[in-house]
Amino acid sequence: MRKKFHAQLLSVATVLTIVLAGCSSSGSGSGSGGAGGEGGKPDGAQTNKPSQNEQATSSSGEQQLAKIRYAAFNGVSGLAVQFGAEKGFFKDEGLDVEFITTQNAIEGLTSKDVDVADVATTNAIVAAGKGAPIKIVSSLFRTKGPFYLVASPDINSVEDLKGKTVGAAAFGSGLDAYVQVILQKHGLGKDDVTYVANGVNDAAFASLTSGQVAATIIHEPFASLAEVTGKGKLLAKGWDYLPNFHTGVLASRNDFIDEHPELIEKLLRGYFKSQEYAKSHLEEYKTYFLSKVKVDPAAVEKAFEREDVLWENNPDVDLQALKETQQIQVDLGFQDQIYDVDKIVDLRFIPKK
Repeated sequence: MRKKFHAQLLSVATVLTIVLAGCSSSGSGSGSGGAGGEGGKPDGAQTNKPSQNEQATSSSGEQQLAKIRYAAFNGVSGLAVQFGAEKGFFKDEGLDVEFITTQNAIEGLTSKDVDVADVATTNAIVAAGKGAPIKIVSSLFRTKGPFYLVASPDINSVEDLKGKTVGAAAFGSGLDAYVQVILQKHGLGKDDVTYVANGVNDAAFASLTSGQVAATIIHEPFASLAEVTGKGKLLAKGWDYLPNFHTGVLASRNDFIDEHPELIEKLLRGYFKSQEYAKSHLEEYKTYFLSKVKVDPAAVEKAFEREDVLWENNPDVDLQALKETQQIQVDLGFQDQIYDVDKIVDLRFIPKK
């Protein structure tokens, strides 16, 4: 099921309900939306709407806009692109972007309800490898896991988690992968803790602050919120442990790629213009961010500063990183084989500088 959201009605605060009461890829993967990701979807859709995926000129000579249906990541990972839509970057490309809400981007693509989507890298690889008619067309604005292992204030180290309850977001997700690797690097395994799937974002934050878990993997701004409120302590940054684990891509349907390659290129240009503008006009973007996310501004400041290193805005896809990511998936039992990445990527549409 899908629903069109208008940008002016975007309310990421809905995702952050628990925080208001108290802030790859959805909960599986990266970003990465993965359990989050990287996991949003409001809208900056324009008003002139020609027939589906057609660009035309009206009788008055005014250029009309080509319709494209795009599923951005849920939550804060999709905010900069919404910001860019409001700034008119997609309209400048001749696009009328319909932002689609979906809990399963792969399903949205294969059902043809979505033309292009933000997807956790591992989800895209496995789906395409198993025969789903989709391809990776670009990396997202960041590809390293923006995930944090945050513990209750009385926990001083990862080693202190032995015998405690640890939240892994969603089993089999990219977030789960990060938790397991962090534990392993500190001499612990899943059997050394009580390992639970505690959800992402506000759900994970609530499980930590209520004492249901002693530690959890979580996204920003929740990691910073835990710190500035004194409700949690940062134990580990995910990318320090898995620096090459790829967490977020843009993917499209094979038929849409064949029929409308020019629209994919235009969408990617609008996407990265949005990201680059947001990063280079950070104070303006923070104001926009805080208008959508009702959270302590100090936590937002801390989160932006911490994640600056991840905000690369590089659309290129590192094929070696995709192979390394798959090997980690296989080692953890999340994937039964390594797929040929050359068969599941199509990078012809990456914007040229």
